Amino acid sequence: MISAQQPPFPSKIQGTMDCQPEEEEICEEQYDTENCTCSCEHAESDAGSPVTLKILQNWVPRVSHYFDKEHYTYVGHQIVIQESIEHFGAVVWPGALALSQYLESNQEQFNLKDKKVLEIGAGTGLLSIVACILGAQVTATDLPEVLENLSYNISRNTQNLNMHKPEVRKLVWGESLNEDFPISTYHYDFILATDVVYHHGALEPLLATMVYFCKPGTVLLWANKFRFSTDYEFLEKVCNVFNTTILAEFPESNVKLLKATVRKN
Repeated sequence: MISAQQPPFPSKIQGTMDCQPEEEEICEEQYDTENCTCSCEHAESDAGSPVTLKILQNWVPRVSHYFDKEHYTYVGHQIVIQESIEHFGAVVWPGALALSQYLESNQEQFNLKDKKVLEIGAGTGLLSIVACILGAQVTATDLPEVLENLSYNISRNTQNLNMHKPEVRKLVWGESLNEDFPISTYHYDFILATDVVYHHGALEPLLATMVYFCKPGTVLLWANKFRFSTDYEFLEKVCNVFNTTILAEFPESNVKLLKATVRKN
């Protein structure tokens, strides 16, 4: 039931992550949401403390000659995900597992049926597939080099289901947003994002993209594994821009799940 039981990351991806500069790594005891200056609220359980969860083992071990296909079960459906060692976006990361699990378990709180949902940085498409199964009208987006694998996974896992047909589109954070997704035409009920914050240089365009798509009435659900001080710095910026609540924490995986909405003037 814990994150250690998830399938291992491909060696090439894992090796890249292991090579991050040591000075960037920072433990949560040194820099956490309790000590940071952001205005995040905690969603409280009946016991009066933040909701603490574990990522369940929805991955199904199978004997296979193909190391790049993983099997998951969500909402009563078996989902087969093809991964790749060529891109960070072609691997299932912990945030996607955490948010998929949370949406499955909290359907009354976040009812996706017939809602317009945009996933940014969709990667392998696991979360978009789960949202489709829950009845959402999904648009899954990512970089051009990720789209082939993303389209394959979404098509394979949704083609025989009676649901809204999902759409896969290119979205480069911060680029051509008004041209490709004009505000007059595109409005989303939910924006989904998982593990979009890590050791990369596109954090400002990412925040700009979140701001662009989050309009009054839109709910941003963001799950992320926190690894570096820059991750917490980005969290502070999100808290400064949006009304932000920490819905759940997955301590064994260092994943936090947040809800963000536009602040009223």
